[in-house]
Order: sequence, then structure tokens, then C-alpha cells
Amino acid sequence: MSSSSGELRGWVRTARDGAVLTVTLDRADQLNAQTPETWEALRAVGDSVDDDVRVVVVQGAGRSFSAGLDRSLFSAGPEVPGGLRELATLPPELAAERIRGYQAAFRWLRAPGVVSVAAVQGHAIGAGAQLALACDLRVVTEDVQLRLPEAVLGLVPDLTGTSTLVQLVGYSRAVEICLTGRPVGAAEAVAIGLANAAVPAEELTDAVRDLVAALVAVDVDASRETLALLRSAVTADVATQDAAERAAQVRRLHALAAR
Repeated sequence: MSSSSGELRGWVRTARDGAVLTVTLDRADQLNAQTPETWEALRAVGDSVDDDVRVVVVQGAGRSFSAGLDRSLFSAGPEVPGGLRELATLPPELAAERIRGYQAAFRWLRAPGVVSVAAVQGHAIGAGAQLALACDLRVVTEDVQLRLPEAVLGLVPDLTGTSTLVQLVGYSRAVEICLTGRPVGAAEAVAIGLANAAVPAEELTDAVRDLVAALVAVDVDASRETLALLRSAVTADVATQDAAERAAQVRRLHALAAR
């Protein structure tokens, strides 16, 4: 199994080990606070993923996954590119297009054929929580605190987090989490479906490694067909979903018979 490492861009570092791509937010001294440069780098990673990648692991260096948006962007003047005030000066259609680009840095983690796993320790706040939500699976440490405080700050979650949050925990609980901005701890996160598992901090690496090994062990085509079905089940009507299952199973039967 070959291994390779990518260059550091926007405080984002990548490492490839066969079918597994690990993406690390590498700004530990700032609790992996995110900037538009971070999102540009994440988007570039997504654009570079090839068909041989089966699992993407997203993690943060140091003691926190990501404390959210870099605080300097809240107070930066309108002349500072990437600041909230600069974004507010743009015409609405241009501002929306800018945010669309930011969202692309998160949305690719649900790309066809790729299973994404967030390894979350310490704080996952705002953009950090939404990055974790962008992944298919989340393994968290027992000290984790997930928060979506955007509404409390007069903003909204706009990095693809709302759709996934509602899918995971339901509408009413999502309303309460977002509008209060309160932290969600590890035990609650697992209980409500926000996290798949919670482990001691010192066991996070091993727990994610074991999960990734189990994901990669499954037949690649069966894995991708199943993943596509599960993702479509969120929005498809029953008849459409049943038809998709039938078509996928016929493809699998033909493929197995041809072996």
C-alpha cells in the first residue's frame, strides 16, 4: 500500500495511504480556526480526489478539531478580503456566489464513492461543527463540545450544516441546538445520532483506524452502491428509492456472476 503526503496550504495538510486520504487542519496554535484560505485549500483537496480514494478522514491537529471561524474575520474592516464586513459590502448575488464557493469546501465530503469520517476532539464550534457534519461519520472524544452558535451571533449556519443536522437529529432538536447555541457533549451527541461513537481522547486515533479498516474491507462496488442508496434515501420518495434498490441489486448480481 503506497503512502504520500501533500503540501500544506491554507493550514490544510493531506496524506494518502492507498485508498485512504487523511485531511488535517494544521493550525493547532489557533485551535484550527478557519479562514477563506482554509476553505480554498479544502475545496482544492476535493477537486483532486481520484476514483481510487474510498475513505477520507478529516481531523484537526492539537487539542481541538476546530474552534470555528477565525475571530479576526469578525472585526476586520470592509477593506480586508475574506472578512465578514467585506462580504457584507458585496452585491447580494456576488456575496451568495462567494458563499457558494465556501460551501463547496464542505460539500465534496459527500462526493459519490467516498465515505468521509470526522475524527473530532475538544472543540468543534461553528464552521468546525459544520465540517464534522459534512462527513458521513463522526467519532468524537469524551471531552468534545459541539456548538452551532451562529444565530446567537446574528448569523446563520451557511456551510452546509443545516441539512445534515436535521437529517441526523430531527427538526425540533436541530432548532433547539441552533437557536440556543448551546454545547452538545459526547454522550448526548451519540445518544441523538450526532456522533457514531465517543472514545477517550487517547483512543481516538485507534478507533478511527479500526473504523476505516472496516470500511475499506467491504467490496468497493458494493460499498459505493450501498452508500449511494443510503444518501438518496434521505430525499427520494418510496417508489423512486425502491427502483434505485432494484437497479443497484441487478448491477451487483451481474457483476458477481461475471467473476
